[in-house]
Amino acid sequence: MLRLFTLRRLVILLVLACLLVLAVAAQHFRLYERVWFMVREWQHAAHWQDSSLWLPDYQVVVDGLELEGLEDVSALTYDPDRKSLFTVTNKDSQLVELSLDGRVLRRIPLQGFLDPEAIEYIGPGIYVITDERDQRLVKVRVDDDTREVSAEQAQQMSLGIGLNGNKGFEGLAYDPEGQRLFVAKERDPVRIYEVRGFPRLNPDLPFAVHVVTDPRRDARLFVRDLSSLDYDSRTGHLLALSDESRLALELNADGQPISSLSLLRGQHGLSRSVPQAEGIASDDDGNIYVVSEPNLFYVFKKKAE
Repeated sequence: MLRLFTLRRLVILLVLACLLVLAVAAQHFRLYERVWFMVREWQHAAHWQDSSLWLPDYQVVVDGLELEGLEDVSALTYDPDRKSLFTVTNKDSQLVELSLDGRVLRRIPLQGFLDPEAIEYIGPGIYVITDERDQRLVKVRVDDDTREVSAEQAQQMSLGIGLNGNKGFEGLAYDPEGQRLFVAKERDPVRIYEVRGFPRLNPDLPFAVHVVTDPRRDARLFVRDLSSLDYDSRTGHLLALSDESRLALELNADGQPISSLSLLRGQHGLSRSVPQAEGIASDDDGNIYVVSEPNLFYVFKKKAE
């Protein structure tokens, strides 16, 4: 009888230990917040469907196309003037132009960059590239005749906020109307900074940079990391991409998550989970493009009404 009682106690203790481990894991992966968000996303669908990108309505139309000859692609931006996409590579650092269907159009060597992780279109021929480890932002110019991009000859600045190695600036997005550059810190902690005054577009004005944070918005980000950002000028909303959470979030103008795009197999028509999503961008028609290391390319389009 005593042995049976002891065995029952051991079973109960084991069950309690397992429940504790599951609870800690759920908290670590922000599962409670994610489930609650899914409930609210469904409840608020009618309110946001016509005034947002509304990511649940998107389906994959290009599913994991290999980008020929590339590896370690990181980040993505759409150039509305050239009607093409740009990405950067870490290994053998290059700036790469892509067609909207995933063809490599040209490669431009990057000189003086230690760890390029993000690129963002600012205006005709003007881009910003991040160097992750030293949190450096570099303004570069690219045209049809560009054969090499050098950081040493470019306008640049370093923020040096919470430096912690290879967990620095991982994504960029630009609001052309407000002239705000959104900069994503990958993790530990996840942050989105708003940089005003860089890049300097008018040389006649004083060079003044302001960095703005939004702790309330950052606290709502229930993702484990940030790998890329995109700004949709039509709605004023941000897209925040998370590699580890396999998720893209749409944030409204107040920084509140309102819709999501799961990158797991079976969701939105995906035949396989997106392995390591590193870049996201949207074009003038609202189509969404994603690149994943080492060299995979995805296109998502909104389902026809």
